[in-house]
Amino acid sequence: MKIPPHTLEDIARMLHTEFIGEATHPITGLNEIHIVEAGDLVFVDHPKYYEKALLSEATTVLINKAIECPPGKALIVSDDPFRDYNKLVTHFYSGAYSGQKKTVEARVGPDTILMPGVYLGKNVVIGNNCVLHPNVVVYDNCIIGNDVIIHANTVIGSDAFYYKKRATVLDKLISCGRVVIHDKVEIGSCCTIDRGVSGDTTIGEGTKIDNQVQIGHDTVIGMRCLFASGVGIAGVCVIEDEVTLWGQVGIKSDVRLGKGCIILAQSGVGDDVPPGKTWFGSPAGEASEKMKELFLVRRIPDILERLNK
Repeated sequence: MKIPPHTLEDIARMLHTEFIGEATHPITGLNEIHIVEAGDLVFVDHPKYYEKALLSEATTVLINKAIECPPGKALIVSDDPFRDYNKLVTHFYSGAYSGQKKTVEARVGPDTILMPGVYLGKNVVIGNNCVLHPNVVVYDNCIIGNDVIIHANTVIGSDAFYYKKRATVLDKLISCGRVVIHDKVEIGSCCTIDRGVSGDTTIGEGTKIDNQVQIGHDTVIGMRCLFASGVGIAGVCVIEDEVTLWGQVGIKSDVRLGKGCIILAQSGVGDDVPPGKTWFGSPAGEASEKMKELFLVRRIPDILERLNK
């Protein structure tokens, strides 16, 4: 999320924290670690991720320990970076809800049909010749291209599923990102597509999604993909062009599926899948090998019977 330019001193004063670096060091965005760029502030609150945050493109790190600051960067030292990051998001992002069915800030292109019950949030942009069927909900700031069809009761842009475990509560990270849907996408009924934490969840041109599919925050989906019913994709995945996911496939977070790969029904994917491969099973592996394993498992009773004779 981009913010009006502020100095390191400005942000530290806002949070009542100490800082390490030049007081005039510029901060122009707030972002989650997977999509940071120069000018961004990112938070980190566990030593396991210090190095990743400090070596990232982010130029300001909100951190819970005073450590040596890398050249060209700045630190804001907080006793609770998660809490203070939420403070900044709340300050810079207006997430007030509208009671209207279509907010005045939403823009809809010519020949687009909005059926009864559709709700469009603030700053939503929808292109030409789209159809949104009854009770589709599009949250603030989401962008939908041309020739897109979204079927009934689908929700575009709901909050990221992102919580921090504390002693007595699960503390929610406030989402301020978007969903961006490119041209000629079709999305079935009762799907849920979460917005990015601070960036974009993206669906590429020509992708087709069946009913009851869940897509997590900051996931990037390529062109001409095909997802059957019941697919669940966790956050921060990268799914390249022309990937096919058959029914009830589950994808773990931060996984990349290579171009043209196929995941067979009811598989659970926990690792990157090479381009062009067909995988099956849970945990999923190359389909031909998994089929051999199943064949051998079925032979176990016969083998045990022979051994016991």
